Amino acid sequence: MYVHLIMMLSLGLGSFICGLVFLVTSFSGASSVIEWELMSLNSVCVNFVIILDWISMLFMCFVLLISSSVMYYSGSYMKGDMNFDRFMYLVLVFVFSMGMMVLSPNLISILLGWDGLGLVSYALVIFYQNEKSANAGMLTVLSNRVGDVAILLAIGLMVKLGGWNFIFCVYELMDKDWFLLKMLVMLAAMTKSAQMPFSAWLPAAMAAPTPVSALVHSSTLVTAGVYLMVRFSPALEGSKIQSILLIVSCLTMFMAGLGANFEYDLKKIIALSTLSQLGVMLSILSLGFPDLSFIHLLSHALFKALLFMCAGVIIHSVSGYQDIRCMGCLVKFMPLSVSFMTVANLALCGFPFLSGFYSKDMILEVAFMSEINFVSLILYVLATGLTVSYTFRLIYYSLSGSFNLSSLSNLEDGDKIMSNSMIMLSLSAVFMGAVLSWMLFPEPYMICLSVFMKNLVLMVSVLGASAGYFMNLMSVSCNLKSLLRYEIVTMSGSMWFLPSLSTKNLSKVNLKGGVVMEKMADKGWYEFMGPQGVYYSFSKLFYVFNVLQVNGIKVFMKMFLVMVVMMSAGLYI
Repeated sequence: MYVHLIMMLSLGLGSFICGLVFLVTSFSGASSVIEWELMSLNSVCVNFVIILDWISMLFMCFVLLISSSVMYYSGSYMKGDMNFDRFMYLVLVFVFSMGMMVLSPNLISILLGWDGLGLVSYALVIFYQNEKSANAGMLTVLSNRVGDVAILLAIGLMVKLGGWNFIFCVYELMDKDWFLLKMLVMLAAMTKSAQMPFSAWLPAAMAAPTPVSALVHSSTLVTAGVYLMVRFSPALEGSKIQSILLIVSCLTMFMAGLGANFEYDLKKIIALSTLSQLGVMLSILSLGFPDLSFIHLLSHALFKALLFMCAGVIIHSVSGYQDIRCMGCLVKFMPLSVSFMTVANLALCGFPFLSGFYSKDMILEVAFMSEINFVSLILYVLATGLTVSYTFRLIYYSLSGSFNLSSLSNLEDGDKIMSNSMIMLSLSAVFMGAVLSWMLFPEPYMICLSVFMKNLVLMVSVLGASAGYFMNLMSVSCNLKSLLRYEIVTMSGSMWFLPSLSTKNLSKVNLKGGVVMEKMADKGWYEFMGPQGVYYSFSKLFYVFNVLQVNGIKVFMKMFLVMVVMMSAGLYI
């Protein structure tokens, strides 16, 4: 019964300790490396390494802080579930796997946490045992396996360096000879952070309980790819990888923002906003600013966890509905939860002096100041406007619009545990962005922009807010007009058909090809020319050699007699 309290206190204590270590390492400029040699193979040592520097300690501080809040929140949210203890232990293993990944500068020990995240995320996505959850879990785990294979291939390539501690030889990887290794690392980050064309699994993972969504989409699973790219960022300078990553991430954030404006599932809208922000992080990282990407990763984790917690409270209050059209006017019934959700939404939009403002506004200004192509600039502008648009659309439908629930619905902020767990994150969403910017950027950035470019973000945000709120006031006419462009609306609302391409069509092709390969290869030529055929041939050959070795005199006499008979027969003829 008190499992969630014990875990919450333990994770909170761990967050406090990591925060103290971060302060020590950041002010002293020193970092510690703990290394165990597991085995040695031809002068290549397989080591288990832990690094304690300001990046890993700060990130672990945030991971444990959010995890402790989620644990406390889950004590009320999952209270009636018969598998409550199993859920808590799965979440704890999930946090442990993230810690393994964050604290390791070694590609082999990173793989332990990387695979742990994929395995436990599958177990959490299928926690509610139904067909939808099973399909979502399979899509999640198979999409992430692509990244796991990329990490394994990268481990094989790094043997050439004589070790797998990439953080100590990251500048050697800047050479053009390591292009394939960097491509594999980028592929792994793209699958874990759900960049195109691997984006379909992230909204599908909403089949998991809401506390899991709050943890996964804020500081753990989807941020692992961004964190890995931050660690590898010095090796990407001057590489073609940056151009590839820039266009992929810009397309991802535009596609996610567009899809969120056509989505009606509350959790999927927030999931698509996560996907859009992951595109922002990777795009600014590809421009050569990993510090900006990292600070946005931290500030985004706070208000996104708060946003999912508010969504969970609302879903509980409206009897399990997730369709925003079945909500409305919640501000009159749940003022506390709606206040927290509004703070999180405004932080997501980059409202001045909230946590998202200090990272997102600087990211956009630095991107506009950088040498990027026109397509990327347009995608940045459109994605910014779409972010504000779907946020205010969500506010209209769920918080301030007309009341669409039944007249017998009883809505209130009655759960103190869930409300208390959101208070700490709401304060962090307000103040932590300023604190992070003061600590990580003691010297100001020099930003030189024209008046138009400086005000472009503000103009796009105002236009996006107006479109997202006031156009949905005319929802009936908008829905009727959308039927005239049904194909465009369908494509925009379905993430450019990525879910169907990642599941039905791809599985049909793979299954048909698999049947053909099984008949022609696995049960055909592979049986005769592959390992089974080689085994059969060698077994016969070894039998002959064994007979020759054991029965040498008998075989010699038989062979001698045969030769004599053949020679005599030849002479007779």
